[in-house]
Amino acid sequence: MATSDSASIRHAVQALEAGRLVAFPTETVYGLGADAENPEAIAAVYALKGRPPDHPLIVHLAQEADISRWAEAIPSEAQKLMDAFWPGPLTLIVKRAAHIPAAVSGGQETIGLRCPSHPVAQALLSLFRNSKGGIAAPSANRFGHVSPTLARHVRDEFGDDPRLEVILDGGQSEVGIESAILDLSRMQTRGPVLLRPGKISGADIADVIGQMPGAPDVAAPRVSGSLASHYAPRTPVVLVTSSRMQATLDVLGNQGQRVALMHYSPLPEKLAATLFARFAMPLAAQAYSHDLYAALRLLDEAGADMIVVEAPQEGSAWDGVNDRLRRATYNTQGLLDALLA
Repeated sequence: MATSDSASIRHAVQALEAGRLVAFPTETVYGLGADAENPEAIAAVYALKGRPPDHPLIVHLAQEADISRWAEAIPSEAQKLMDAFWPGPLTLIVKRAAHIPAAVSGGQETIGLRCPSHPVAQALLSLFRNSKGGIAAPSANRFGHVSPTLARHVRDEFGDDPRLEVILDGGQSEVGIESAILDLSRMQTRGPVLLRPGKISGADIADVIGQMPGAPDVAAPRVSGSLASHYAPRTPVVLVTSSRMQATLDVLGNQGQRVALMHYSPLPEKLAATLFARFAMPLAAQAYSHDLYAALRLLDEAGADMIVVEAPQEGSAWDGVNDRLRRATYNTQGLLDALLA
């Protein structure tokens, strides 16, 4: 059962302390949580998700947590960013304190730390070991699949699997895509590096620390959501530009393809009637990211042959959305060209 009253939060705390797994809401997506200092519980997260053990987890902390307990050192830039954006959708990569299990970092010397702003997440973190504990939590879904933004999505992923003891329900995630990840572990040699875009942009970060973060490089730490193929529904997804959308849908319809469409441009009624399913997206970037994963899941459930996504706009506000869609369509990049040839 998915709930979020005080009794269910206490139950979730007890489960974490006993080394079991819980799912909980954050402002980005729902997380699959375990005690970040319990290697066996961390291993259970990897097993339930089907996640490679060298793919690190993000440690979620209470607002009042002592960061120095988790990090070997805290760069001055990290403190400025925490003051500006925490609680919020920004993960900072720093050197891991020696006593923190390497399992949480996929065996690396770095660690990803985040303070979520969702009130249910904060209540859980504040109660867990009196705010001194950390909850290691990737998204609460099977590895590589679309992240969950509703408690129902978590149930859809894991059903009644006994390894997941509690699902806390906090409504739909406000941001809707995962946190931005900024590497600060190599400040002296590489400077700040934005490893995953999110709601918080590189320009937002530069406004705080006075330096624009660099792009990912081959020596960067491994982080969540950095694989080329990720965030994908089971139904193949393809991207099409607005200018090509109507002609593409006409050809696919003539071929008998059952098409589910995610779009923001208006559709002629005649064209809309030919679609197997569709979801009209908002025009603003923040609203679009809020709806993105829920829309992909809804269209995935429709049973179409493919999901056609009208490519969103470009620009820093859209970097997080476009990153997720590029990864969701990585394995199907040639599908549309083959069908239209």
